[in-house]
Amino acid sequence: MTMLTVFTIPKAFKGTVKTIQFNAIGSWLRLEPPCQVLLFGNEEGTAEAASQLGVRHIPEIDCSANGTPLISHAFRLAQKLSSNDLFCYVNADVVLVSDFVSALARVEGKSFLVVGRRWDVDLGHSIDFNDPSWEPKLLEYVQSNGVLHRPQGLDYFVFPRGLFEEMPPFVTGRVGWDNWMVLHARLSRVPVVDATRAITAIHQNHDYSHLPEGEVTMRSGIEAQHNLKLLGRKHRSFNVKDATHILTPNGIKPAISLAGLLRRLGKVPELYTHPVLVVRIMLAWRAAVDYIAALKTKLRR
Repeated sequence: MTMLTVFTIPKAFKGTVKTIQFNAIGSWLRLEPPCQVLLFGNEEGTAEAASQLGVRHIPEIDCSANGTPLISHAFRLAQKLSSNDLFCYVNADVVLVSDFVSALARVEGKSFLVVGRRWDVDLGHSIDFNDPSWEPKLLEYVQSNGVLHRPQGLDYFVFPRGLFEEMPPFVTGRVGWDNWMVLHARLSRVPVVDATRAITAIHQNHDYSHLPEGEVTMRSGIEAQHNLKLLGRKHRSFNVKDATHILTPNGIKPAISLAGLLRRLGKVPELYTHPVLVVRIMLAWRAAVDYIAALKTKLRR
């Protein structure tokens, strides 16, 4: 597999968040083959954490007027600073395990975007990476206590060099930019691969006390509104459900289902601009909806 660069913009290394981020980054450093890890931003404790973990720290990053890092700049810098051709942005609270690399090895093609749903779990303690059985113990705990997050939550993005060199100036830690990632890949006619079945992404639950108004800041604050304006109202629902392919433990296959087909047809006006094509596909979509409704009525009789 092509050498991988994993990058993120961590929060301040304080309290529970410090433990969570050390768990996450520590897990990335134990992926095989080893990957390059980049930490962007200059939040409290980031330089010290990077030094302790032996990863590269890039403090200089463009920020919003309120001092919040721009995730778009991190994407651009990561591809500029790394010689690798495969990249993964992942939130700094997500633990990755060995199935991550083995899954990516099964993704073929020159260009693609790999996303997937995460498993939410209350961990609350440091992972002992010196314990050879840390991974199976963690996976057993997740299997018993984890909750699969809804498809709207996107926490990691794997892509080849060049796919996201140009991004709108999205603010990190706010809604909207992750929807744009899927939208951009679809508009670029690049396969979007749902790796939920193949990758166990473990999200460590936390509160939003690091934000001025808590979760409100993330979802509807000034910077959230900035992101949503850049995204555009009609594009807000792009997520894992809009994947064109599914990655399974046995390989990759097209994402084919009745619900998926109807969703894809419904997104045609957002993905295509040729008026004749749009009209034809929308008529086909309407016919499909009517056919399914009639079939359901017939089966109930």
